[in-house]
Amino acid sequence: MGLDDALIFTRVVECHSFTQAAQSLGMQKSTVSRRIALLEERLGVRLLNRTTRKLRLTEVGQAYYERCRQIMLDFAEAEQAVMQLQQEPSGLLRITAPIEFGQLFLGGVLGRFMLQYPQISAEVELTSREVDPLEEGVDIAILVGQPRDSTLIARKLFESPRRLYASSDYLARHGTPRTVLELAEHRAVHLPIDSARYWPLLGEHVPCQRALATNNLTLAREAALAGAGIAALPLMIAEQGVRDGLLLELLPEARLPVGEIYAVYPSRRFQAMKVKAFLDFLMASLPHGSLLEPAAAGLLTSRP
Repeated sequence: MGLDDALIFTRVVECHSFTQAAQSLGMQKSTVSRRIALLEERLGVRLLNRTTRKLRLTEVGQAYYERCRQIMLDFAEAEQAVMQLQQEPSGLLRITAPIEFGQLFLGGVLGRFMLQYPQISAEVELTSREVDPLEEGVDIAILVGQPRDSTLIARKLFESPRRLYASSDYLARHGTPRTVLELAEHRAVHLPIDSARYWPLLGEHVPCQRALATNNLTLAREAALAGAGIAALPLMIAEQGVRDGLLLELLPEARLPVGEIYAVYPSRRFQAMKVKAFLDFLMASLPHGSLLEPAAAGLLTSRP
């Protein structure tokens, strides 16, 4: 059964007139009459008894009308539900994010968001891999750096500065580097995003002795705390250790790459209210100060 035919038939019955039904549908009366005739021919039954003054449903037509009317009501209800979703954030919000970002920041933000919008439920996967929202059915993927897929939309959230840190125990055993060049004499706790042969310094090629390599910032911090070597860590990861006097910042003049954090999603066209509302809430929740450098709230089309 075609929805168009069901709609035309239902409107004819409810208007008790081909003429009025045609007017309400913006169609010619002859077109409406022809569509009903074709419908009856396809079904092999007579749905309406027609006279010059009245339309009367046949018994089969009455049963068919009741089914069609229910379909139209369900269709209208579905449209209303979609419109309501766009008016008030609701439904399941699926998010992926880097492990440390999720543990240190995202959990609290998402909790407050769900408190404000109780119709929202959420699924969050914390992972170090790059997630493709299109392939995995994710509403928002939070990534370090822009995605390689240029068809995705990336919204820059903030930049996270990095500094060099070591424990007092490590410095007592190996000495404190006084210049960037002296880093060549020290053990490095490395992340895979850095070169294996050199310290991750901008404009400098200082060889390093790689003591440990990892893809996890928390592990790198804990290794540095334990005295394994000097680590280049984001400020938000090292903050607590510095505050507690367990980590010491080294060589503040050293220039290190800045980590850029993006919220990535498939399209801004017909964007679900839950996605738009959470992105705006997330931006508004970013702390201001030295730990993070909030980005402009504008949308950026990602480039490879």
